[in-house]
Parts: sequence; structure tokens; C-alpha cells
Amino acid sequence: MPDEPSPSHPSLRQEGDVWVLHLGDGENRFDLDSTARLLELVSQVEDRPPPRALVTAATGKIWCNGLDLDWMMANQEHAGTVVERLHRLLGDVLGAGIPTVAAVQGHAFAGGAMLATAHDVVVMREDRGYWCVPEVDLGLPFTPGMDALLKARLPRRTAHHAMTTGRRYGGPDAVAAGIADEVAPLDEVLPRAIEIAAGLAGKDPATLRAIKHRLHADAIDALDHER
Repeated sequence: MPDEPSPSHPSLRQEGDVWVLHLGDGENRFDLDSTARLLELVSQVEDRPPPRALVTAATGKIWCNGLDLDWMMANQEHAGTVVERLHRLLGDVLGAGIPTVAAVQGHAFAGGAMLATAHDVVVMREDRGYWCVPEVDLGLPFTPGMDALLKARLPRRTAHHAMTTGRRYGGPDAVAAGIADEVAPLDEVLPRAIEIAAGLAGKDPATLRAIKHRLHADAIDALDHER
């Protein structure tokens, strides 16, 4: 059932044929609880009869800062489960039988950047906020599943540059590089994402799922093998 957004509790609300998955208004990092909750909410939307579509949004300066590395270091017995769940989440969004739009109003870093990239459409704020995969600077090689996702969804030269330099892409640069589809002022990011999603909500789920799974078969298989 829809519930109210919370800084630490991903939530769903409905706007017509569109379900808005709200990540929160903090750093929205991935840990044991948040990954379980996100998987559950994405599944809930996909189980709805058409027309329906998913928009993933947040509020504040950050859309999603990726894995909660401090939490994982302090809870090493659960770290592997968190990474496995993140791979599942990325694969579920990438291959979903629902149209998906990321409404990125702030920073999307590391796993957060990958989650945005797994969506069908990405709308970014035009004046602030960066998309960045800084693993090269963190000393964390990409997993095969993450590598496959980025190569599947980004132009090859962009994937190479982003992954080997850790460059931060603002909205207009992200559009030019093929990372994002559109930019919008802050107060228009979510409305524009909902508008796009609503226009796609009537797509047949089985057909859409089949197309995505064939189009991104290598990435989905690689993410599945990381579980």
C-alpha cells in the first residue's frame, strides 16, 4: 500500500497510472533494510495490472549515494547480502516489464548512479547534482554485473571515460554524454518524469519484459550471477 516518504524508509505513492518510489531525503544509501525494501516496492509495482509505470525519486541534495560502506564495514557478516541484493535490484529495474523513469534531483553516486542508469529514462536537474561512478578513486573494481550494466546502458566511450576517471557529470554534460535523457529545473524534474512515465504506462508487460531481457541479456545474466 502507498505510504508517506521518510528519510530512512523508501516508500510508494500513486499518481494516476504512475507509482512514485521515493528513496528518501537523506543520503539514501543501500544497506540490509533499504535493499530489501526497494526490492519489495519494485515488485509491488510490477505486479500491478497495466497501465502502470514507475518513477524513482528523492528529495534534498542527494538522489542516492550508493552502498553504505561504513555500515557494511561495521556489519561485515551482512555485507555480501547487501551487494547481492543491490545486484538483484539493478537487474530487476533493468529488465522490468514496466516503464521506469529516474527523477534525479541531486547527486547519484556509485551504486546510486548505476540504479539511475538501470531505468529506461533518466531526467536530471539542470543546474546542480552530479552523476558519478567513483569506484576507480575508491579502489573498488566494478563487479562483472555492474560492469555489464554500465556497458549496456551507456555509449561505450562514455562508459570507458566515466569508469576509468571517476568524472562527475552535471545534468547538461550527462545528456551530452548519453547518461541522461533530459534536464529540467529542480521543481520540474519529478513532474516531467511522471509525465514521461504516464505516457508509457500502457505498454504490454510481457512484451516490454521480453524486449528488455533480450536487449540487455548479457547485463541481466551477469547481475543474476552476482546474487
